[in-house]
Amino acid sequence: MLALDEGLEELAKHHPKAAQLVELRFFAGLKQAEVAEQLGVSRSTAGPALLLARSWLYARIRMPEEG
Repeated sequence: MLALDEGLEELAKHHPKAAQLVELRFFAGLKQAEVAEQLGVSRSTAGPALLLARSWLYARIRMPEEG
């Protein structure tokens, strides 16, 4: 959990909107359409941003020393 929290903080520095999308989708439990509406972006924008965020976080958690 600590690695996830650190990864989200780092993601927020580089991609703040993507970090917000992750927080709303996975921690607040909103659906992708709800997340998009909440942040004022289209679903077609939210989908790739969530994919980027998940991939980015996975890489950071899986290989934190390579950052």
